[in-house]
Amino acid sequence: MSIRLATAFVPVLDPEASLAFYRDLLGLELRQDVQAGPHRWLTLAAPGQDAELVLFPPHGGRSEADGEALAALVAKGALQAAIFRTDDLEGTVARLRAAGVEVLEEPADRPWEVRDGAVRDPSGNVVRLAQA
Repeated sequence: MSIRLATAFVPVLDPEASLAFYRDLLGLELRQDVQAGPHRWLTLAAPGQDAELVLFPPHGGRSEADGEALAALVAKGALQAAIFRTDDLEGTVARLRAAGVEVLEEPADRPWEVRDGAVRDPSGNVVRLAQA
């Protein structure tokens, strides 16, 4: 049996700000930009990789109450979006900081034998960056 990650979903409050973060700052490629009524879904991936990240609106396809509950969790930073690997952890965190991204945790060696740090995307999601 073979299994691979195909797609992961991250709720975002502002698609344009999120696109600027994930595409322009992290370097992901935009694969799809889908508008359906008032909602917009963005699919991105790291160059040369198949696994995709879908940025989706909390209210898309949900009841008003569920959309509001999810949006509230996103806004207060209660969700972790993803963990990305980089070959230059310190440089990546410094570049994000210079662009105004909130750095939650400076790069450090963790007890689970990973060197990583954490930032917040424009919606409030926690994004971890690990040394490759």
